[in-house]
Amino acid sequence: MDLGLQDKIAVVTGGASTIGKAIAEGLCAEGAKVIIADMDEVQAERVAAQLCAAGHNASFVATDVGERAQVEHLAQSVLAEHGRVDILVNGAGWTVNGLFLDKPVEDWEREVAVNLWGPINTSRAFAPSMVEQESGKIINIGSDAGRVGEYQEAVYGACKGGVIALSKALARELGRYKVTVNVVCPGLTLPEKSEDAGSMSLWHSDSPQSQIFRNQETLAKVVKRYPLRRHGVPADIVPLVLLLASDQSSYITGQIISVSGGYAM
Repeated sequence: MDLGLQDKIAVVTGGASTIGKAIAEGLCAEGAKVIIADMDEVQAERVAAQLCAAGHNASFVATDVGERAQVEHLAQSVLAEHGRVDILVNGAGWTVNGLFLDKPVEDWEREVAVNLWGPINTSRAFAPSMVEQESGKIINIGSDAGRVGEYQEAVYGACKGGVIALSKALARELGRYKVTVNVVCPGLTLPEKSEDAGSMSLWHSDSPQSQIFRNQETLAKVVKRYPLRRHGVPADIVPLVLLLASDQSSYITGQIISVSGGYAM
């Protein structure tokens, strides 16, 4: 199926690692021009260079999505260079494991800044241009933690629940301008490559509770809670994101879709 993404302008936050990286690669493979927005400038530059070396059109803008001024700079840079944005994928995320009563307030503040203020900031920065052109796709990477609640993810889950509510409200407000807003909710999603393991405790895209899953026995117990009996990998998330980014999904908006092996139904 031709998804019609050739030469579409796509911004992927958190595009330097795990799920965000896989999404950036998938969009590039479909012919989109991808701008990676990530606070890890070194890794973002490396991923963009790898995509360009493979014949794709990719670039990066160092961005902390929790900082409104940096997001505004991102939007200005992209619109100045490309004149429009067709697709916004909010894939940036941050958390560390910890019980609610044990985690320091600084961790809560960072979780809220990246996981909730991030999508708010980027949506506010890019939605006006989508409204003006009367087209656009906003795809927020949520989490099943925001749908069902999850152990050691109280504030993170609260943020993802907020993203779900934000997305539904924006879908109602922006629909008249042919802008769709949807949420993709991964479950446990771990990197496929061993070289990604070093960044698994502080990731830029969802990879919930990654620290404790270095223990294979613990991982095996958790996986039994998934009907398909395995955890997800970043590539599992990409096909749905590509569909939602395309005109094939022009009549889908305000939807919350889990890609989690049946964990949340």
